[in-house]
Amino acid sequence: MSFTLGNPLLDIVARCLIVYLTLLAGIRLTGKRQVGQLTPFDLLLLLLLANAVQNAMVGPDTSLIGGLIAAATLFLVNAVIARIARSSLRSASILEGTPTILIRKGDILEKNLEEEGITRADLLRALREHGIDDPSLVRSAILEVDGSISVLRNDELPAVPKPHHRIRGLNRHTP
Repeated sequence: MSFTLGNPLLDIVARCLIVYLTLLAGIRLTGKRQVGQLTPFDLLLLLLLANAVQNAMVGPDTSLIGGLIAAATLFLVNAVIARIARSSLRSASILEGTPTILIRKGDILEKNLEEEGITRADLLRALREHGIDDPSLVRSAILEVDGSISVLRNDELPAVPKPHHRIRGLNRHTP
């Protein structure tokens, strides 16, 4: 199946847009782990994807100008998507995702691990990277949108008691 707009340079621009948006959707669907913590399988997938879509973007045009037009289009669409993501929280959550809590008050949230495709071993490895060998010492562990895992230890939080929010009314009857 051939895709053409009649102008070879516009064809490259349109193909790059289509491929970029398709790959963005595909990466978003595979989860946050794919972005921040590449396994050898993930790296292989990215390399093969790059090779597979290269011809789809430039078509039969293998010229220097064709390659530069493709590169410029990718840079431009990436800048536009990044600006859209920064413009509102809603668009950022759609394009980048939202953080996911993996540990709350020492309890590992197995359902969230499963939804994000993270094994318990992956989580424990991330905790060890933060110098923690026991999940019960963790106040919270959060899978960030970039695929990294942020960890807050229990002893890193101040031990301040909750203030009383009792407001006493003024005695209006005193002279």
